[in-house]
Order: sequence, then structure tokens, then C-alpha cells
Amino acid sequence: RNKQGRHIYRWVEQRVLEQMQQRVADNPEIIKKRKQLVEHPFGTIKHRADQGHFLMRGIDKVSTEMSLSVLAYNLKWVINIVGVKELIQAVA
Repeated sequence: RNKQGRHIYRWVEQRVLEQMQQRVADNPEIIKKRKQLVEHPFGTIKHRADQGHFLMRGIDKVSTEMSLSVLAYNLKWVINIVGVKELIQAVA
């Protein structure tokens, strides 16, 4: 009924999002595997370090804060697998 017609707006790269959505729909096991492998460390970091939000502001500061959190997580992980003595010997 609009005399000027109907306007539908799309993001320039909407095609990329639709392709991704289709890949996920075709292979739901990919998302399941991603949740098991990738998202677990982030949840662990947030829970163990009580890090629900960043304390700093600005991309450089937040990036540094995240890097330190990931480093601490990785060090704990290596210590649990290898042990403290072996880790010190490997670094020295």
C-alpha cells in the first residue's frame, strides 16, 4: 500500500553470515565440538579467577588483561600436567 515501495536493508556482508548459519545448520556437531574445546577455557577463567568482567578500559589494557588471564590459565594447566619441577627444568 506504500506508494514509495518497501525498503529492506541488508548489511553489505550479510551473505557471509548466511553462509555461516547454513554451515552450522548442516553440521551441528561442529558447534558441539567447539563448545567442548574452545569455550571451556573461557568459562574456567571466568569462574576460577572470578573474572566476569574486565577491570581496565581501552582495547590495549583489556587485551593485556586478557593475555595475563590466559597466561595464568595455561601455566596452571601445564603445572597440573607436567609438574612444577619439570616445568622449571624445561624453562631453565
